[in-house]
Amino acid sequence: MRLTLKDLARELGVSTATVSNAFSRPDQLSSELRERILAEAERLGYQGPNATARSLRRGQTGIIGLVLADRLQYNFEDPVATRFLHGVSEVFDQQNINMLLLPSRSEFYMGQSFDSLADGYIIYGPPRDSRILDKVTARRKPAVTVDFNLEGLRSLNIDNYAGAHLAASHGLTRTDGQIAIIGLRLVNGASQIGRISDQPLNSPEESVSMRRLDGYQSALREAGRELPPEWIWNAPESRYELGYQAAREALLSEPRPELLLCMSDRLALGAVAAAQDMGLMIPDDLKVIGFDDIPTAAYQRPALTTIHQPQHEKGRQAARMVLGLNNRSRDIVLEARLIVRDSC
Repeated sequence: MRLTLKDLARELGVSTATVSNAFSRPDQLSSELRERILAEAERLGYQGPNATARSLRRGQTGIIGLVLADRLQYNFEDPVATRFLHGVSEVFDQQNINMLLLPSRSEFYMGQSFDSLADGYIIYGPPRDSRILDKVTARRKPAVTVDFNLEGLRSLNIDNYAGAHLAASHGLTRTDGQIAIIGLRLVNGASQIGRISDQPLNSPEESVSMRRLDGYQSALREAGRELPPEWIWNAPESRYELGYQAAREALLSEPRPELLLCMSDRLALGAVAAAQDMGLMIPDDLKVIGFDDIPTAAYQRPALTTIHQPQHEKGRQAARMVLGLNNRSRDIVLEARLIVRDSC
């Protein structure tokens, strides 16, 4: 039979509050009394107050759910996601908050209630299955969306439109040749590399990539050079090999592009490798601009011109928002900056 707090209090001849304080509020007791209580608890096999029951009484668990738009594995491979998670974790460590990772797999939520343990949610990108979003928001707990907007919830974004506009404007000053775009998750439900053609695209509210596409196209229009869909490729994920594949297809087209605008650095790094394998010199024959400014962008040769987004700070801000630490009720948009290096 499991020993309870009441049993231990009775054994020691003290109140249940005194026993509870020995475990959770040691400053309320003398060191001698606390040591006696803990020693007797250890002798009798008492493990301490039930954390779950205590959380239910307080109405809080000290857990924030982080709802991921992708598989768990992807988030630990992607340097953008890992920097964001690092920023979130930094604030949570400071505030003694635990993190519950909730993957984008609808079967995880069906018949499960792990998400109900959370006091609030950071929703990192729109889940691919809308039922996940419906279930989380139905909890009516504090929630912040990151990299997309949802009516009724606070959001945190970088200025994707302005960043893409900077990238395209910079590229246009370096070449008047053909331009191609390697996009990311522009097409709803796409699983392979391909031109966007007449396929249904995601909305700007749901997709940071659509905001980037709008920024690219705006800069091109201002220069009198709007780009038709056949020069825009879509990658379903931000992966090196997909950037390589998309770049090869683009660079085998006529006329051959002289500038590739890539919606992530991982896609851009794959594009650089494809161009080099085809015997092209960067930036002489081809100019490449990425987006994100992951650490590898600065170290590779040629170093990658890109748009810097403060992923670590974005994670910190998201954590502070969901915990109510910044006293701001409005949405937050962080600045994106152009970082000029060798590739353009």
